[in-house]
Amino acid sequence: MEALQERSAMCPYCGQQISLLLDCMQVGDSYVEDCSVCCQPIVVSLYSGEAGELEVQLVAENA
Repeated sequence: MEALQERSAMCPYCGQQISLLLDCMQVGDSYVEDCSVCCQPIVVSLYSGEAGELEVQLVAENA
């Protein structure tokens, strides 16, 4: 698995597809990143799926 992966995901605020550069070494961590379209703060959580694949979850910071 590469250390960095680029993923597309939907912003929980504006619904637009955004591109994220994810650090695979941060599995189990969460951090805040602003949406590149609407600039709202998104909590990005990285975790390992059942088959060991990198999963990402985006939620509104003030949800």
